[in-house]
Amino acid sequence: MSNVQRSIVLDVHALAGAYFAPISLQLGAGEMLCLFGASGSGKSQFLRALVDLELHQGAVFLQDVEQQQMLANLWRRKVAYLPAESGWWAVRVGQHFATQPSSDALASLGLEEAILAREVDGISSGERQRLGLLRLLVQRPQVILLDEPSANLDPDSTLKMEQVIRAYLHEAQAAAIWVSHDPLQRERIADRSMEMPLMQREGAA
Repeated sequence: MSNVQRSIVLDVHALAGAYFAPISLQLGAGEMLCLFGASGSGKSQFLRALVDLELHQGAVFLQDVEQQQMLANLWRRKVAYLPAESGWWAVRVGQHFATQPSSDALASLGLEEAILAREVDGISSGERQRLGLLRLLVQRPQVILLDEPSANLDPDSTLKMEQVIRAYLHEAQAAAIWVSHDPLQRERIADRSMEMPLMQREGAA
């Protein structure tokens, strides 16, 4: 992890939900935090609370602006969430992009421009995840929340995705939280890693 001082992009104060224990953290510009932990520790719910899709307590600040002080749709463009399965609602891939990705942007993830004309039902889960990432990045978010985005990718596509996200964080001075169960991946991409704390259940010893 670098000792370079970073300006704070995301500031989380005692954020807690029904399925995850309170968490406080700060993310600096260009920083990648990898999150891991046992099944049921609430990793996905934590990301959904950060993007204001899950009921929660505590406070989240984006560059000193509190989550509830910003319109929800604007917050979700600035704090963008890529779930384990991206949503698709139209027939063809290109219909899901307000701004069509460039051929270079597609190529950086191992995709060809022709994929934009294909039907969503005819592309693989790995292609969907890479396209979902491109769809997210055209919004120019300040924080990216990634829920195991490379789970369905082969090793070469995984490395391409890692490089694209790393380059975006540097270029946009954005920050990211990446849920990853792969210790080798965390070693490659993380500025720091955090294990999701298990919630203390009532009646537990």
